[in-house]
Amino acid sequence: MKRQRLVLILLVVLILTGIWHYWPVRIDVALDGPTAVWPSYGNDPGGSRYSPLTQITRENVQHLEAAWTFHTGDVSNGKEGIPSMTAFEATPILIDTTLYFCSPFNRVFALDPETGQQKWVFDPKLDLKGKYANQLTSRGVSYWKDRQSGQERIFAATNDGRLIALDAATGIPCADFGAAGQIELKPDAGDELWLGEYQVTSPPGIAGDLVVVGSAISDSQRVDCPSGVVRAFDARTGALRWAWDLAPPDSVDKQRPKSRAGYVLGTPNVWAQMAYDPARDLLFVPTGNPSPDFYGGQRDGLDYYGSSVVALRGATGEVAWHFQTVHHDLWDYDVPAQPTITEIEHEGQRVPVVIQPTKMGHIFILHEETGEPIFGVEERPVPQSIVPGEQTSPTQPFPIKPPSLVPHAVSPDDAWGILWADRGDCREKLEKIHFEGIFTPPRVDEPTLMYPGCAGGSNWGGVAVDPERQILIANAINLAWVVTLISRDKYDEVKKNNPHTEVVPQDGTPYGMRRDVLASSLDLPCNPPPWGTYTAIDLKTGDFLWQKPLGTVRDLAPLPIPIKYGVPNIGGSVVTASGLAFIGATLDNYIRAFDIETGKELWKGRLPAGGQATPMTYRLRPDSKQFVVIAAGGHGHGGSTLGDAVVAYTLP
Repeated sequence: MKRQRLVLILLVVLILTGIWHYWPVRIDVALDGPTAVWPSYGNDPGGSRYSPLTQITRENVQHLEAAWTFHTGDVSNGKEGIPSMTAFEATPILIDTTLYFCSPFNRVFALDPETGQQKWVFDPKLDLKGKYANQLTSRGVSYWKDRQSGQERIFAATNDGRLIALDAATGIPCADFGAAGQIELKPDAGDELWLGEYQVTSPPGIAGDLVVVGSAISDSQRVDCPSGVVRAFDARTGALRWAWDLAPPDSVDKQRPKSRAGYVLGTPNVWAQMAYDPARDLLFVPTGNPSPDFYGGQRDGLDYYGSSVVALRGATGEVAWHFQTVHHDLWDYDVPAQPTITEIEHEGQRVPVVIQPTKMGHIFILHEETGEPIFGVEERPVPQSIVPGEQTSPTQPFPIKPPSLVPHAVSPDDAWGILWADRGDCREKLEKIHFEGIFTPPRVDEPTLMYPGCAGGSNWGGVAVDPERQILIANAINLAWVVTLISRDKYDEVKKNNPHTEVVPQDGTPYGMRRDVLASSLDLPCNPPPWGTYTAIDLKTGDFLWQKPLGTVRDLAPLPIPIKYGVPNIGGSVVTASGLAFIGATLDNYIRAFDIETGKELWKGRLPAGGQATPMTYRLRPDSKQFVVIAAGGHGHGGSTLGDAVVAYTLP
């Protein structure tokens, strides 16, 4: 009797403490649903991040468990002989029965997708001693199949500016592509001041039989930084087929500084992922702003394609149309994310659209063939600059719908803090910082509030779209930043006195620049939470369905208390036909699943490091299970836990 009572007490304790949750569980896994792979970065070439899979449902997702974990070994904290930190931002792709992805050191891995066993690895021998402007990172690789020979290739682009073609079956460089399997991108784009000023951080675009690359450039350093030219190469031979110089179309021949190949220096660049519609042969590219970021008095028209979504003819590189999301961008509000191609139900018709999220929290929904806004856009008056030589735009475009993902106003009365003194510190700072609302231009030697900050709103994670439910899912950052233009005679002193703050020269202009997050003396944000949100938008109406705080301070606070303030997030979502949205991204170490229709959090899985990446999902065969996979290696600049893991989840 005593033993029975002891067993009963033990069972009660297990249930009450939650340990019972970890007891082995067996559930029925449906085998009658669809199978699907994940052949490109956003699953389809248009970047919807939508999967037709239904095996993992809203009813059984709570039972997900880790099936396998793979470690790349490639991680850096910015010390120990590697001066750049890593950010493991890759989304794997799945072709047939092989999972492909790249590490922050640009090593390309091929794994068995059901066991995580390595099939092959290719090492490009990246020089890790460079000071890479955008950290050591790579968001993925791309796949291409030769319709003539049947040969399959994996294309990877590197932090040190190379485009590499690998045999998909073996990982061996394709000898007939470029020079022994690779092309050097930097010499023709312009000379670097240091190794790492010019990078390629996103997977190459694939447009038919062309492989297309842009670049990520340290664009606050100097006026004449390397060109942002976008180039298309023959996927078989590596021969250059076209190049799109982002200088204004009527001024390429003006007396501007050019690279050895004739591309204008200091132009906008394309660092985020591209999207492609093969039916219309339209390649959509999101552009950055000209260099430098925060002073544009010497751009002389280089803003023409800046901070825009541009539709190019895939075969020729000819511009079909472009839509500018920010005029004369002085806030580093470059377009940060892959455009998403889909169809929406609008006024009783199915309309082809391209959806472009932005750092301002604006989402522009444009007709795919013309660039015309579907829900309308208003040009509204904005604050003007008093900086000598500056040429501010009198208005900026605001979409009528959807609403902004993040607020655009903050005042001293909104100052936030966990303690009275902390809140008072923030209030005092907000009272002293110049701010007239969104698009307040920077001032010289006077701090200016930038809200939203240049990290977002949206960032490179982009949005996911359920085309059947007509629902868009977007995560966003809500942080205020402070920017100051620095008189040239004060620059050295400011640089010396702020060793842990971003202070850059903007060479070739009269002013340097300083920027950082607006934070209290306790290093907490001064604007009120949530600092990260998750939002669903009804694409038929343009209205919010729901918006929730995303993430907790579990891995940011001195004590691991999961307060749901909503935290900064870097990465994106995948949505499934079963009505689920999966996302990592947050600075706490979790991957989560949400009900796409209600926003209810249904499951979360603990990651070994920060999940600052976009997950993907697949199911190989009718007799196999559905997997959800995410890179968990953290983000050096974001401050999350660093690591080197790829984790796959499935039902038990």
